[in-house]
Amino acid sequence: MTNTSGTIGDPQAGSDTAPLRAKWGWIIALGVVYLIAGFIALGSVMMATVVSVFIVGVMMIIAGVAEVFSAFQIKSWGKFLLWALLGVLYIVAGFVTFQNPLLAAALLTLVLGASLVASGIMRIFLAFSMKRETPWIWVVLSGVITLLLGLLILARWPVSSLYILGLFLGIDLIMAGAGWIGLGFGLRRVR
Repeated sequence: MTNTSGTIGDPQAGSDTAPLRAKWGWIIALGVVYLIAGFIALGSVMMATVVSVFIVGVMMIIAGVAEVFSAFQIKSWGKFLLWALLGVLYIVAGFVTFQNPLLAAALLTLVLGASLVASGIMRIFLAFSMKRETPWIWVVLSGVITLLLGLLILARWPVSSLYILGLFLGIDLIMAGAGWIGLGFGLRRVR
């Protein structure tokens, strides 16, 4: 049996990151693009909300077309009709998001708020069920924050639907950009 612990401590020993190390500058540039896009999204959260709704609409149309095409691979009529109907519903829902993006944003925000409330409650219950474990307080804290965020979104709904999706998109882009930049500088140091 070989000991692989030596390769973990020695960054030059593993060749998994060698291609990435050679492109550290491009990774940092990608992070900067993400950061700029995130700050633009935060500068106009309503426009970012509409853009994110359009992206969801496009994904629904693509998923619907894929469902319809995969329906033709099914041999029985009952399942074919079910898959084809599901695909058509996805396509119609995707086009509805283009027709009324504010209504789609309101529905997506409502689902997001309800999901955060449910997720927060489940995390709190999970934390109290693992109370004998050491990090349970962090799980409780995470659950409480998620629960409060979901309640805050729902309390301000439907007004919150004008900015929540764009705000989350902007924050996500900034965090992803910071992550890519950190990775790029980390890979540069390893060189």
